[in-house]
Amino acid sequence: MRPAAPTGAIRQLVTLVQQGDLSTYARQIHRLGGCERPVRMEGHRLDVHAPTGEIVREIVDRDLPAGQLLIRCNNRRATRCAACAEVYRQDTFHLVTAGLSGGKGIGPAVAQHPRVFATFTAPSFGPVHNRPAGGRCRCGRRHLEDDPTLGTPLDPDRYDYRAAVLWNAHAGGLWARFTTYLRHQLASRAGIGRSALRECLKVSYAKVAEYQRRGAVHFHAVIRLDGPDGAEDAPPAWATTELLSDAIRSAARLAETPGPVLDGRLYAARFGEQLDIRPIRSADFAGSSELSSRAVAAYIAKYATKGAETAGTLDRPIRNPITDLIGSGVTDHARRMILTCWHLGALPELEDLRLRKWAHMLGFRGHFSTKSRAYSVTLGALRQERADHNEALARQRAAEAGHPLPDPDTVLVLSHWVFAGTGLTAAEHLITHGSSAPTGQADDDTEGALTWTTDATN
Repeated sequence: MRPAAPTGAIRQLVTLVQQGDLSTYARQIHRLGGCERPVRMEGHRLDVHAPTGEIVREIVDRDLPAGQLLIRCNNRRATRCAACAEVYRQDTFHLVTAGLSGGKGIGPAVAQHPRVFATFTAPSFGPVHNRPAGGRCRCGRRHLEDDPTLGTPLDPDRYDYRAAVLWNAHAGGLWARFTTYLRHQLASRAGIGRSALRECLKVSYAKVAEYQRRGAVHFHAVIRLDGPDGAEDAPPAWATTELLSDAIRSAARLAETPGPVLDGRLYAARFGEQLDIRPIRSADFAGSSELSSRAVAAYIAKYATKGAETAGTLDRPIRNPITDLIGSGVTDHARRMILTCWHLGALPELEDLRLRKWAHMLGFRGHFSTKSRAYSVTLGALRQERADHNEALARQRAAEAGHPLPDPDTVLVLSHWVFAGTGLTAAEHLITHGSSAPTGQADDDTEGALTWTTDATN
């Protein structure tokens, strides 16, 4: 049975009904598309028709049904905002698909370029509980798939937490070093110099970072070979999928990023021995047992909305581990990695790694999804396309209502908005979900007083 709505939310809605503002209030909330942590802004906007000086539109915060301008948070994390994360997932899917099969301004000929799906893992920092295909874990048990001990060390006191944290901190730099080595290996196999390689070949990629259960980052990447002009240009005949796969193996083995020296030990970041490389040949799911473009795009897009919380840690920055970790549900393994970040973050020689800032990410501070410039369309271009579509719909509706809007090229926009908080009030949550406020959200009888402040950091 659906739980009863909180009294404060009901009273806010009753007041709005009495004032006749409920429908416009609901429209403002529904325009958020289900965003659960919108950014609340206070200020005003003035649209002026430049040739005549006529005020076309005026928006003032106090005149809005919610008393503030509400903007989608656009957070990519599914744990922070499921609605905005879903938009990000779909955009990532289209971005990756365009680089594999064409579309969004990329020609279909790109599907004929050599391309592979590769997974790069971290090295071992000590034995952990796992589910080997051949039988029992080294602890002697057969773990179920949802066993919470999976990924945790067999002996936490001997697990190399310092190396695990520093691996995450240098993983982004190691990927950059790998891409350089990959070009070197391709040039070597083609029998040409590195400068000559740029004249006939371009390496393009799209990748996503994923946390293993042990808390170490690993990368899933689509790597493609193009001609010198990118996706629209065919690579030379010698650039085959087999040659690409062989070059990736060598580059992954050679790539290394130097790390700090602590207590006489050099912590250098290298990839682990587990490296999976699979050719991408078919375009769709049906009719082939080979890895398909759509399957790869769906896989990468899924992990683009996940974070370190899948490894048992928090999805928000940590201000003080002594207080933030109490009752947080963080696993013992993740807690030790967080505390290791905190301790190492106090060392002056590691200041540039900002380990305390990224302790909730277990030391990793890179972007979760990245791509090379020539791979395909950008997320910004996809968002602009969506904004242009919405603007065209708004103009169509205004014209149908008898209030056509002027050409945007002739409108001068004067605006001033300041941050006023984040989140939904209890009444807004009720309008959005048709249910009671989420756990932890207070019930206040004062109209308009329920603004929930959350940390919007990705």
